[in-house]
Amino acid sequence: MANPYFQFKQFTVWHDRCAMKVGTDAVLLGAWMKVEGARRMLDIGCGCGLIALMAAQRNGEGRVVAVEIDAEAASQAQENVDKSPWTNRIEVVQTDICTFQSEEKFDVIFSNPPYFVDSLKCPDKQRSNARHTDTLGFDDLMRCAASLLSADGEVSVVVPMEAALPLKAAAISHRLYLSRETHVFTKPSSSAKRALLAFKPMLPEEPVSPQALVLHPSSGEWGDEYKRMVNDFYLW
Repeated sequence: MANPYFQFKQFTVWHDRCAMKVGTDAVLLGAWMKVEGARRMLDIGCGCGLIALMAAQRNGEGRVVAVEIDAEAASQAQENVDKSPWTNRIEVVQTDICTFQSEEKFDVIFSNPPYFVDSLKCPDKQRSNARHTDTLGFDDLMRCAASLLSADGEVSVVVPMEAALPLKAAAISHRLYLSRETHVFTKPSSSAKRALLAFKPMLPEEPVSPQALVLHPSSGEWGDEYKRMVNDFYLW
């Protein structure tokens, strides 16, 4: 049986009641996205609350609203937040992001979204909803993000490489333009497995060139760049 919790340096995340467990994708996004100086941050599909907690740790003053459609996951996220040092700065809201409303815009929006399209679904409905775009397609995600983002804000997302182009197309259709991009490789000889993408509601002055991040440059060890990114979180 998998460990029901994951211990980080400053907080613990329980994930036994969530469809999607703590994984490298979420940690990558939480460490890669820009949160410095943000006053209000929004986590779309927060799951167990990991990325919201990372955002609160990295930004010592900003507030986070963590939206999650699944009631059981939202309940566990709330429990994780309540046990963290930042319970007064993270609000968990159990609702569909497509019906969520906010009087104030957000400086930072982030999501580790469902990404499977037309693939074989898991018989576990909770896990299937967390993984497949039936419940939150890329167009809905970008439309909601665009409507909730401040004029100079940024949306950050992590997806498999094969989902990067559809996500970029959805972003452009809602006037969100690529501002940063990192391709994640497991090892130097492999093809990129994940894309970290950031979007802003303004065209960049110059075309964005993808950066590369190799998780295991040699011998299966974590690479120095990745270790630097997550050093404030992992108990190595």
